[in-house]
Amino acid sequence: MMKLTRGAGSTQCVALPRLALRQALVWLLLPLLVFTGYAADTFGPPFLERLWSDYGAEARERGRELNHLLLKLEGRPDSEKLREINRYFNRIPYADDIDHWQAQDYWATPEEFIGTNRGDCEDYVIAKYVALRAVGIPEGKLFLTYVKATELGVSHMVLTYFSTPSDTPLVLDNYDPRILPATERRDLLPIYSFNAESFFLTAETGGVARRLPPGKIKNRKWDALRNALGKEQQL
Repeated sequence: MMKLTRGAGSTQCVALPRLALRQALVWLLLPLLVFTGYAADTFGPPFLERLWSDYGAEARERGRELNHLLLKLEGRPDSEKLREINRYFNRIPYADDIDHWQAQDYWATPEEFIGTNRGDCEDYVIAKYVALRAVGIPEGKLFLTYVKATELGVSHMVLTYFSTPSDTPLVLDNYDPRILPATERRDLLPIYSFNAESFFLTAETGGVARRLPPGKIKNRKWDALRNALGKEQQL
């Protein structure tokens, strides 16, 4: 059973041994302004033009579809936003980083994910996270969550959504297209969760997560992703 708590305040992704805490602490919390500023105009006309120039007409059409979806979702309930954005990104085919990017554990920006029309579990989660932020879901409700997919014996990433801090989160996953409460995902065991504001460690048996001070976390992947997002916005 998957038990996730925030504490106070088909396809494998990466090999299970990389879930070790030593590797988990490599991540750096992304400053809040990076994603909030990026989300404000992420999928507007400049984004569509870059898709066309860098990836071609089909990529631009995928971007237009997303742009129209986000406009339609303005003011809609969170449940509808979660369902539609999860559905949109889960249609994109899975690809391993080594095959797709010739790199180990590459984190693509949403633009790269939509443009190449391929990605692995982190890419689905990052794109859903940014799109949901763009349609107004607060930062504190969304967490990128590393889990062990117990039936496959691999590590995996999902997006979790908390309606309130004390609620059981919903899980958005590219393995399973259904959006289910974490208590119904018996195939997932949480390891740690994070967003632009917080980083929580979670015992493999579930239970209360322990929040780590941001100053004690070093995060090369988030920093690289932040730089890539910033470069896209300057184009």
